[in-house]
Amino acid sequence: MTIVTSTFFSAIFVHLLTLSIAQKELRYVNCENGRGNFSTGSPYQDNLNSVLSSLSSDTGNDHGFYNASFGENPDQVFARALCRGDVEPDICRSCISDARNARASVCPNQKEALLGYDECMVFYTNHSIFGVLQTSPGMVLWNRANASDPEGFSATLRTLLETSRKQAAAGDTLQKFAVNDTMTTDFSRVYVLTECTPDLSEQQCLDCLDLVIRNQPDCCTGTMIGGRLIVPSCNFRFENYRFYNITHVSSSPPPPGGKKNNTSRTVIIIVIPIASVVILIICVYIFLKMRKTREQDVESDDENIITAESLQYDFDTIKAATNNFADENRLGQGGFGAVYKGRLSTGQDIAVKRLSKDSGQGDLEFKNEVLLLAKLQHRNLVRLLGFSLERTERLLIYEFVPNSSLDRFIFDPKRREQLDWEQRYKIIGGIARGLLYLHEDSRLRIIHRDLKASNILLDTDMNPKIADFGMARLFAVDQTQGNTSRIVGTYGYMAPEYAMHGQFSVKSDIFSFGVLILEIVNGQRNICFHDRDNVEDLLSYAWKNWREGTTLNLIDPSLKVSSKAEITRCIHIALLCVQENVVDRPTMASVAIMLNSYSVTLPVPSHPAFFMHSTIESNLSSSSVYTSRVTDHSLNDEILPLSKNETSITELYPR
Repeated sequence: MTIVTSTFFSAIFVHLLTLSIAQKELRYVNCENGRGNFSTGSPYQDNLNSVLSSLSSDTGNDHGFYNASFGENPDQVFARALCRGDVEPDICRSCISDARNARASVCPNQKEALLGYDECMVFYTNHSIFGVLQTSPGMVLWNRANASDPEGFSATLRTLLETSRKQAAAGDTLQKFAVNDTMTTDFSRVYVLTECTPDLSEQQCLDCLDLVIRNQPDCCTGTMIGGRLIVPSCNFRFENYRFYNITHVSSSPPPPGGKKNNTSRTVIIIVIPIASVVILIICVYIFLKMRKTREQDVESDDENIITAESLQYDFDTIKAATNNFADENRLGQGGFGAVYKGRLSTGQDIAVKRLSKDSGQGDLEFKNEVLLLAKLQHRNLVRLLGFSLERTERLLIYEFVPNSSLDRFIFDPKRREQLDWEQRYKIIGGIARGLLYLHEDSRLRIIHRDLKASNILLDTDMNPKIADFGMARLFAVDQTQGNTSRIVGTYGYMAPEYAMHGQFSVKSDIFSFGVLILEIVNGQRNICFHDRDNVEDLLSYAWKNWREGTTLNLIDPSLKVSSKAEITRCIHIALLCVQENVVDRPTMASVAIMLNSYSVTLPVPSHPAFFMHSTIESNLSSSSVYTSRVTDHSLNDEILPLSKNETSITELYPR
């Protein structure tokens, strides 16, 4: 049995609970998990499509609960669907079908996911779930309005939830579902719904609802008049209005202190229009404020006790793994040292960064920084495995990422044809999730400061991993901006306020992310961009075409696109990210919402920063690979030619 913890809610997606019930938009999605991914066209994908189709086409079941599996190990898929107890069978199956169709775009290759609408929930995974109490993954959504009498509301709600919990658990093998309402102390009403999957026993249902209610600290305090929590085995919801269809709910005993509803009353459905951009901004603001009060750690208890000793490798072991740092194992050379491929005696491939011997950083500082970076655990970050110290030798050991870096694909005329739009969109989304983790969800707020295509590595399934933290800066959780007299970074990706004044913040990374989106869409480098016979920077070209309504000119000609609207939306988001005014740029939290929800209306962007011009590198050969690092306020180039097999690997930068 999986137990809900407070960190479980750190990755939730926030929606307004009061959006119209009639809208067919996906209400919640959680496919960020540790179950791994499947490849396109794999047996697991075929089994997943088959089992989800069987759920939505099961016309012999009118009880709202569907459970099935398909395939054989190791590619067997287990799935279940649960509709709200007041939903009619045809609406239920239609809802499950909608969730099945939406899966491919929101959770394209994850082996486990929880997703659904107001009327239904769909969950699938690669392990057996029938009769198993499963409380993760999950989603929580709140109506942030406050009750006029929080204490009275809280007491009434807890009593009502406890009554409904017992009623739902007492259901039979076809349905475990209960709804109730009662008058609150301020003479308003509160409505609750509790539900379990009917394959659970009565005690399992009681335990599931008890766990999700008790382990959610924001529930039942009276500071919110509505909310819901959904996990694979159970869910509950409460509101200050009736959100269920009372005509399709069987009669149940009234709760203590309450009166039985008059079922002949007209069913009132409150329909509120889609939130405007102003409400979106308010929502994001509240979301960020609430997250600051929550525990920021997303590591498990085992990860919290990581010590320097547990991460230290014997130098001779690494020396043997790289064949004494042989030239044939060299992956690349950067400003902080060379990178080598190695293989441990266990057969595990690793990437070894051999740091320059003149860093000036002490052993204790080095170990402390390694400990911090080792605790950065996210599927879209390159993972630091450990380190080695031997006199003046300092080594950093990373997971080996086989497909090199994004720039080797996106800027190569032939290799970028391997990246169709679906793959490029997946890469954009993965980078966004990695940045969101660095900015909001990690132990400390981390500003990367050198986000670019060569620092995005691609694994065997072409999933992006952010690398090279050699220039990163750590912020306290409530710190928003920093200043430096030593400007480091790469031409074309640096935000103007950082390049000219040394001011960096999360919005500096947002600017770089916007440039990266445009490069992924267009297939050319920002600072070496060519428009037919003209040479100019990509941002200027993008802005000009946006203003003239010819945005499709930006699309890489090698792309065979079927979703020009999706590409145009990505260009729109990119232009929002590269706006000259720092305040106008969105946060990564709001960018993630924009990328995943088409119901969100995007604001109109202002002009981008034009401080970088094509003359900086117009004399460079397009066939050469360069990286330019700015070393001081004079913005002088330090051009470092890289070998053809160069791979960007995370670096430590002494602070």
